Amino acid sequence: MKKEITTQKTLFQEAFNLAKTPMIIALFLTPIRYTLELIGIPENFIFIIGLLWLTIGIAIYWSIRFHTKKHFLILLLLGLLIYSPVSRFPVALAWWIDTNWQLGTHYGLYFDNFGQVVLNQVIYGSLIQIVPGFLLGSITFAIIQHKQTLNLKNNTIKNG
Repeated sequence: MKKEITTQKTLFQEAFNLAKTPMIIALFLTPIRYTLELIGIPENFIFIIGLLWLTIGIAIYWSIRFHTKKHFLILLLLGLLIYSPVSRFPVALAWWIDTNWQLGTHYGLYFDNFGQVVLNQVIYGSLIQIVPGFLLGSITFAIIQHKQTLNLKNNTIKNG
């Protein structure tokens, strides 16, 4: 039982360490996008500067870089579960700023109160990041594992 608790704590700590840098990047990403929208750059040009793209890139990167770690898929999921809600807080803040000062960005649309924003941007928005991030990270992981298995078989046949 104690070993299981230690393993879980270690996995959580590892996941948190993985998520730290992307969380910092995400905390700057939304204000950058918000500012670009405020200065008049159309949404269709700044769409690529978004949390979903960052999440997908991070999940694929983690899969390539850390695929050899024990319990990698759990680590991937935990990392996304830690990173995603934190990355969404600036979006909720952008809504608050936009609605308080009626700035007219897309952040101020759709929701009537902060509770709706938290539910839709932090909770639902996190799921929109976690699900595709985990799927693409898992697919990347599976491809790498399959490729390594094929290489191992080919080396066994050549040597043996």
